[in-house]
Amino acid sequence: MEHILSNPMAMLVMVGIVSIACQYLAFMLKLPAILPLLLAGLVLGPITGVLDPDTLFGDLLFPLVSLAVAIILFEGALTLKLSDLAGHGTMVRNLCTLGALVTWLIATPTAHFVLGMPMQLAALFGAIVTVTGPTVIVPMLRSVRPNTRISNILRWEGIVIDPIGALLAVLVYEYVVASQSALEHTLVILLKVVAIGFGLGSLMGYFLGTLLRNNWVPHYLRNTAVLTLMLGAYAASDLMSHESGLLTVTVMGIWMANMKGLDVDDILEFKETLSVLLISALFILLAARVEFFTLAQLGWGALLVLGAIMFIARPLSVFLSSPGSGLNWRELAMLSWIAPRGIVAAAVSALFALKLETFGLPRSELLVPMVFLVIIATVVLQSLTSKPIAKLLDVRAPYPNGYLLFGGGKFARMLAKDLMEKEVPVIVADTNWDAIREARMENIPTYYGNPISEHASLTMDLSTVGKVLVLSPYKQLNPLVTYHFEHLLGDGSVLGLSQGTQEERASHRVSEEYAKKQELFSENATYSRLASLAAKGATIRTTRLTDAFTIEDYRETYGSRATRLYAVDPQGKIHIYTVSHELELKPDWQIVSLIAPEEGAERSAAVPVADGDAAMG
Repeated sequence: MEHILSNPMAMLVMVGIVSIACQYLAFMLKLPAILPLLLAGLVLGPITGVLDPDTLFGDLLFPLVSLAVAIILFEGALTLKLSDLAGHGTMVRNLCTLGALVTWLIATPTAHFVLGMPMQLAALFGAIVTVTGPTVIVPMLRSVRPNTRISNILRWEGIVIDPIGALLAVLVYEYVVASQSALEHTLVILLKVVAIGFGLGSLMGYFLGTLLRNNWVPHYLRNTAVLTLMLGAYAASDLMSHESGLLTVTVMGIWMANMKGLDVDDILEFKETLSVLLISALFILLAARVEFFTLAQLGWGALLVLGAIMFIARPLSVFLSSPGSGLNWRELAMLSWIAPRGIVAAAVSALFALKLETFGLPRSELLVPMVFLVIIATVVLQSLTSKPIAKLLDVRAPYPNGYLLFGGGKFARMLAKDLMEKEVPVIVADTNWDAIREARMENIPTYYGNPISEHASLTMDLSTVGKVLVLSPYKQLNPLVTYHFEHLLGDGSVLGLSQGTQEERASHRVSEEYAKKQELFSENATYSRLASLAAKGATIRTTRLTDAFTIEDYRETYGSRATRLYAVDPQGKIHIYTVSHELELKPDWQIVSLIAPEEGAERSAAVPVADGDAAMG
């Protein structure tokens, strides 16, 4: 055992295995991954002494953490489109500006007077805890299921405030570092840092954005080029002015996110793989450095600071941000309770604490344990209590009866519009822009991109979605979407179109388990058949059954022209047709079907396919 503990390679591999295990555990339990990661770090570090990051990395620990935080801040800044501040309501904009300022102004003096932190350190602590973050918000929203207005506000607040709060923390840190110099040099150093950070960040953001926009970098090198040039800008900035690198990469990311004609979606997808490995390992290493005697130093004052942040700063921020939002007091109360801290707060605090140790700032050792206490307390307490509080305030969304349609072809859009007419929530997701554009022109809610990407998990509102219908022609992506959402929403929640007869060769067949999930509508309801019928003028019709017009009359009227899609019972509940489940229909039920045109009408209605189907096939 001692041989393993003294082997750097074995320890690094162990950290990687534990980090992936924590991510998987969080996925299975539908918890924010930050919780098991922090707990694993505490167990491996101060509790058992198995992991000592300072011994493992030596002098490399500081540069590695610095580069990791630079990547986190850059990727977070890439999500900040300035249009989002105006595009997602007055409340989101106010929470990310005025609300963040209120939290900072309350947390700073509280930490100063209660914990005895120097004012500079208290200001840095206050700036760090303004950040919430989507990685902790989204799992909580899935569990609590607040109404759509609350859900959208919290989701977008977490996304937008990440880089804004990080930028505030970096600026405060630069002031703290500058103020350690002689008084007459403080302002000069701070201005130099800000000038280089904003100047070099804007310049590098424009330069890199131009390279990508004009396709001067081969596609297979895009992600690698962005990562290495960003780290190069970070290092160059630090050489020009010490500690200016974090400001540079944050500004660089914001510049690229708002550059016209530049698509950064593929770079953000690259973040998924990188962040799972890098951030997970980073959290374990940072938590392993926490010392329990430092936690004991916090004393009861830490609870007072925590109480001020949760019960004074957050409610006041929400109240001052609410004018013009149209929210009632119950919704404001719910918003006041949910504000967990996450990845950026932990990573930035650990990095700044490492740096401040070299400056000898008094009580700087309190920064990390205090931030970690805020993270753990807000995530645990709010995760456990938000659901009953939402029930008490009567702000939970109704049982999710909506549909996510993966695939935006003409038939999918016809089905979406029919469901919307029956007041059923619908989202159409597709990676094909032509299909999404057509759907948006028909006022159908959409998500453009891969619905199982991290970006989708953070931005796509699934609070109303209870079932997923896979209606796309993407044979490679359909199984991934099916299993992803079946795990997320439960067994039987995902249905896909049949692929027709199985391939004769065993090597080309889908698994029996997956084939059972391809029972949507009927055996011959394949993507190509439905797309062909829609292109030839087929329509979706609703037929009400009565004592005078029975199911036999329906069959006699439409015969083979009808593909039954779903039925609506007298209570308005939707029942999707599947191959293995025959519905017992009674009077007052409605049958919704895709009706093919009669032969003569079919020839006259046939038109060239001019929508997204052609590009998708």
